[in-house]
Amino acid sequence: MRGRAEHEIHIEQLTIRAHVGVTKTERAQRQRLVLNLTVWPARNLLKVKDSVSRTVDYAVLSRETKAYLNLQSPKLLETLANDLSGHLLEKFPIRKIRLEVRKFVLKDAAYASVTVTRRSPLD
Repeated sequence: MRGRAEHEIHIEQLTIRAHVGVTKTERAQRQRLVLNLTVWPARNLLKVKDSVSRTVDYAVLSRETKAYLNLQSPKLLETLANDLSGHLLEKFPIRKIRLEVRKFVLKDAAYASVTVTRRSPLD
């Protein structure tokens, strides 16, 4: 009996600079954010046959993430995480994404973060 395998591609601590924050002053300058992304490709990784064109290219995924966030200026991390995850689901052949966004603004904490998990409507 064969079981169905789950395959993930993970990018840990992708550092970006983006405009995000509630106040105008906070959004005035880009601030450092760290993202952890896990995607479940639409195609089983056993079927990629050693071809990058048959999988999710994590270098392209990273570049697209940075390019998308370069054009955004949301107030909330929740909005940023939700919008970015939706964009990546549309742009790449993935069926599910988990995205954590970390922000370093609290004096008494290492970071504050928001995590969102979304599925493709086609999954």
